[in-house]
Amino acid sequence: MVSIKSFITKQLNLPDSAVEMAAAPSSLSSGIPGARVTPRSQHNVSRLQISDSALQVLNGLHRAGFQAYLVGGSVRDLLLGREPKDFDVATDAHPEQVRKLFRRNARLIGRRFILVHVQFGNEIIEVATFRGSANGKEDEFSEHSETGRILADNVYGSLEEDARRRDFTANALYYNIADRSILDFSTGMEDLQTGRLRVIGDPEQRYREDPVRMLRAVRFAAKLGFTLDAAAQAPITACRELLQEVPSARLFEETLKLFLTGNAQTSFEHLRQMGLFAALFPQVDALLDDARYGSARVLLQGALQGTDARLLEGKSVTPAFLFAALLWPALQQERQLLEQQGKPETVALQQAASGVLQECAGRVSVPRRFALPMREIWDLQARFMRRGGRRPHALLAHPRFRAAFDFLNLRSQSGEIPATLVEWWEQFQTADHDGRRALIERAHLEETGQEPALGPLPTTSRRRPRRRRRSNHAKQGETSQPVGSDDSHDDGQAGND
Repeated sequence: MVSIKSFITKQLNLPDSAVEMAAAPSSLSSGIPGARVTPRSQHNVSRLQISDSALQVLNGLHRAGFQAYLVGGSVRDLLLGREPKDFDVATDAHPEQVRKLFRRNARLIGRRFILVHVQFGNEIIEVATFRGSANGKEDEFSEHSETGRILADNVYGSLEEDARRRDFTANALYYNIADRSILDFSTGMEDLQTGRLRVIGDPEQRYREDPVRMLRAVRFAAKLGFTLDAAAQAPITACRELLQEVPSARLFEETLKLFLTGNAQTSFEHLRQMGLFAALFPQVDALLDDARYGSARVLLQGALQGTDARLLEGKSVTPAFLFAALLWPALQQERQLLEQQGKPETVALQQAASGVLQECAGRVSVPRRFALPMREIWDLQARFMRRGGRRPHALLAHPRFRAAFDFLNLRSQSGEIPATLVEWWEQFQTADHDGRRALIERAHLEETGQEPALGPLPTTSRRRPRRRRRSNHAKQGETSQPVGSDDSHDDGQAGND
């Protein structure tokens, strides 16, 4: 659907700036205290790059007499020439006022700070009221933990206060719908040009307020290719254990953003360098530098590379596969310990998987909807080794076969298992009925150490003769069949059939 603005631009052959100036409201940015203003003529952000839904929210708030600004990652990405994933709006309107304005399209969400989601079709525009400080304000609610972490923060403030409350200078830029200018209350525009990620305010205090900001720093540095400012990096060593105070479900979501947005490899290396990976996955981090688990590190790196490649190609990825690779070293160690205690292989695997996930739940909790398919990927690895009879056919029909086979391939590339096993399964998937029967026979001969027979496989085989029932006389103690009879011969061939 083409907007009226786009239609007028094309029909009249007007430059984008002309349409913007014609539609611009009268209020300007020049009178906003503390803001460095970059006028429309000096930046590259155009209204044509902003979604119609975001423009409806911005213009709706502005026409109702409220301030309305596009803010955060969308402004940053547009200035960097990237396509924004979503659009966020900051306003002086309170949540209830926003919901009343957009009525059935809007709903309130959030606990620490109430937000409004305004939905247009499949697109959601997140609207946040300017945040402020509770110091000296009545009827405002703010709560902190003993370590300084913000527990509740429904405190409203001014535009300048809102800018000071944001995490990084690159995310504290505001696009003013009134005159199309960019407002910068710190060094955001300068840091974008130099490729530097800088924390607003005292980094240690900001990390203590919300430890997830350390993970966000890694994510933005990896995504944007920026260098994390030395002052922002220095307190991470002292603050990284504060991540244990963050709800494990939230850490899982942040981990997905780190590893499933196309920058998994770079994010992993940054996390390792700063000691944050050890804070998230201590049981895995302890093994990655152990020479005995060298193949596990190669496997994990292969999984991260494959994830980035699939996202680059526009293919889907699943957290279950990534976490199966991520936790594989810890699973292997636990399984080996249980087997040394005399546990059967299958039992050891099941108990190891439960133990690893239980330990993980204390840090980064994997939801059940991903934990179950992840365990299936692990369980099927042993079944790839059993290639006799109908087992390969049953495994091929398993709904998790493709993911498990891709995982098997990663294990082969890491040197954990021989490549011939993967080759066998590749052939089995594409072979016809006779070809699959030949492959199963070949696998049987390889496993028993026998040499394959010359010539084609026989098409028929001698059926074992049916055993005759013993007569009632034999049951009552009469003489049985003599040695060398047909029945005795048949028993001797049973092991060869």
